[in-house]
Amino acid sequence: MSVARSSRTRKDPAQPKSGNKTATAKRSASTESPARQPDTGHRTDLLESMLRIRHFEERCVELYSAAKIRGFVHLCIGEEAVAVGVNDALTPEDAVVSTYREHGHALARGITADAVMAEMYGRTTGCSGGRGGSMHLFDASRRFYGGNAIVAGGLPLAAGLALADHMRGQPNVTCCFFGDGAFAEGEFHETANLAALWKLPLLLVCENNLYAMGTALERHEAQTDLAMRAASYGMVAWAVDGMDVEAVEHAARRAVEGIRTGTGPHFLELRTYRFRAHSMYDPDRYRHKAEIERWKERDPISLLTDRMRENGELGDKELARIEQRITDEIDHAVEAAEQAPEEPVEHLLHHVTSSSTEAVK
Repeated sequence: MSVARSSRTRKDPAQPKSGNKTATAKRSASTESPARQPDTGHRTDLLESMLRIRHFEERCVELYSAAKIRGFVHLCIGEEAVAVGVNDALTPEDAVVSTYREHGHALARGITADAVMAEMYGRTTGCSGGRGGSMHLFDASRRFYGGNAIVAGGLPLAAGLALADHMRGQPNVTCCFFGDGAFAEGEFHETANLAALWKLPLLLVCENNLYAMGTALERHEAQTDLAMRAASYGMVAWAVDGMDVEAVEHAARRAVEGIRTGTGPHFLELRTYRFRAHSMYDPDRYRHKAEIERWKERDPISLLTDRMRENGELGDKELARIEQRITDEIDHAVEAAEQAPEEPVEHLLHHVTSSSTEAVK
């Protein structure tokens, strides 16, 4: 395919490389479970989840341009299949650790649009009490342990969560999302080594969108087959088309089932692409427009919508009803956020410092 090729003749990351013998060799029999039989209701749920993320973030663009929300904002438009497909394979008891590009992960995990939008506004009704903003969404009740503003910073945290469950004998999986840029950080290699050594129940999900901020993958990594590199640590690893939500879900389910059998960590390289710049501050001058347009031809929402239409599972009226339901949900989230209170100035030191009496307790 020519989808991912630019003038630098970069290989299409959406297709696993046929020569990736090291990575594929690590697939154990326990992970070769049959594909989940698709049904119309399930596909509709996947589509609705992706549309919720897309519309939520498109509204965030409008609100940011209107100066209603401030600070750093990193959008995952184009990468919705990763968030939805992986989260659908997890249970409520499993844990999730995210990156600073985590709106989609949070919404797919079940955190409400109201709670996420209020956090974007910095209001007390936000999932982090208005203190985290776009990059630090958090909800312990859903075992969603945050976005993390440090590249690869969530990996050691995820290893700790997985170790805790492992030591308690809990059958839970910890899923950690991170980008291809994390491979340049020591935290990835330390975490991968210990996770494999201790056989931790850890699912490592690399969102390979070809760029670490503004640096193309082949310009900062000598070996760009990330699944093969992960397999060198002795863990099961393979690459998946990250633009196909059903392919992502199947791969994640297979990985999670393998982890639960006690075979140790699994690694998924989800080959995807962000349609917008690295952040709202980024002028995006490091990518060719033609490359972006070619990837938009594989928009994960369009791929699933077209598949459902071809199967007679989705009509214009049903799609319009889904879109309207999501629009109403996000409209309500914006209205609620704008009416929610800001934190009083006298509370600014709460959770930051403690008084002497609190320290004694």
